[in-house]
Amino acid sequence: MAIIAPPRPLAVRAPASAVAELRALLRLAGPLVGANLVQMAVYAVDVIFVARLSPVDFAAATLGVFLYSLLLWALIGLTTACAPIIAAELGSRAHAVREVRRSFRMALWLAVIVALPCMAILAQGETLLRLAGQDPLVARRAGSFLDILLLSLIPSVAAGVMRTVAAALGRPGWALAVTLMALLLGILGNWALVFGHAGFPALGLEGSALASLATTLAMVLAFAMILMLDPRLRRYRLFGRWWRPEWPRLIEILRLGAPIAAGFTLEGALFGGAAVLMGLISVTAVAAHAVALNIAAIAFQIPLGIGQAATIRVGMAYGARDARWIARAGWTAIALGTGVMALTAGAIWFVPSLFVSAYLDLDAPANARTVPLALRYLVIAAMFQLFDGAQVVLAGALRGLQDTRAPMVIAGFGYWGIGFVTACLLGFGLGWQGVGIWTGLAAGLMAVSIMLGWRWSHRTRLGLVPTEMVRSATQAP
Repeated sequence: MAIIAPPRPLAVRAPASAVAELRALLRLAGPLVGANLVQMAVYAVDVIFVARLSPVDFAAATLGVFLYSLLLWALIGLTTACAPIIAAELGSRAHAVREVRRSFRMALWLAVIVALPCMAILAQGETLLRLAGQDPLVARRAGSFLDILLLSLIPSVAAGVMRTVAAALGRPGWALAVTLMALLLGILGNWALVFGHAGFPALGLEGSALASLATTLAMVLAFAMILMLDPRLRRYRLFGRWWRPEWPRLIEILRLGAPIAAGFTLEGALFGGAAVLMGLISVTAVAAHAVALNIAAIAFQIPLGIGQAATIRVGMAYGARDARWIARAGWTAIALGTGVMALTAGAIWFVPSLFVSAYLDLDAPANARTVPLALRYLVIAAMFQLFDGAQVVLAGALRGLQDTRAPMVIAGFGYWGIGFVTACLLGFGLGWQGVGIWTGLAAGLMAVSIMLGWRWSHRTRLGLVPTEMVRSATQAP
């Protein structure tokens, strides 16, 4: 029997210039940005179909998706810690194949282990919503919706792990391809199951949950096939010995990932809290807030993808123990992220009505109060676009240095200690109402971006980059 030699790890080299680094960053970030934007469309499909049902079902779906998304976002943050670990392994080029496989396997294990209690929480969705004072009928319908949707939690997180690993191993394009497939399946699934087409029964709200479950299962199967069949990915034999535990690696991912999950949750909860504050003002304020926030969220997907790429690029440089490459990779990503957000901020600032018109009829009498509010909120959103883009890329760069605890503390203090408190003071203390709440959001994002920027700029003094890396960089010819 012939002995098959293990595959050689891919060589990772530092780019020779800032331009070369920018090219490498764009090759990685481009598909990730595209996948993030398409994922927004996937979420929009569910809203579009469910919105055609009764107001009770629409409210139930909105609340159910909020609970589900809050836990899913935290789980993805937890398991995405495998990205900087894998990137560092590739950068060091020391036993990369085996170490990458271990990181991937333990990230999947962690996804299942942590998702199980989260599923149990979602199974109590009706009870939780009743305790929160929601309408009993809405809570009951949301509970039925969540009883189905919770089944997609584990495959959703597993698909996120596979997407992250594929990108870290140089195949980010698959993330965009699979997400486009998910968009198509989501449209077909909702069309067939919500209203009963193509011979399927009309299942209404439950049909939308089933469509989401089917789409998620298709995504995880597609990623699994890609990891096994792609010539560049299959060399790592990622599903080999899937039953074998690597407890030190699992603990390492948990150590890095728990603060990331907490940071994601703190940010998501801030905007959820802002919606609650808007509800204390008026229904019109809530509607205008939803429109403005959705526009800002779409723009945010661009620096989010750049930040994901920054984690991988900085992580590779960190693994290669190359301080110059670390600086080049991080500053290139930061400049790209803030530059792109400057463009989106300018567009929103100068033509906000163009964006609002995609959601609301500007001339309809029914929207006479909502449109002016949405336009005012968007002006503030344009101002914090730069800070929003900077903070997510900075967080990604620091993640590449495996620095996650301090950014979590910064997020908690900036978002809640500054952002939420300022929103309450301006919105209700000074009577600025919705404008005050959005100004508070801007203040929180600005504070976080400034503190993360300071930490990145002082990474050497803070010990995030070991001294020997800096010494070797200064001694290099």
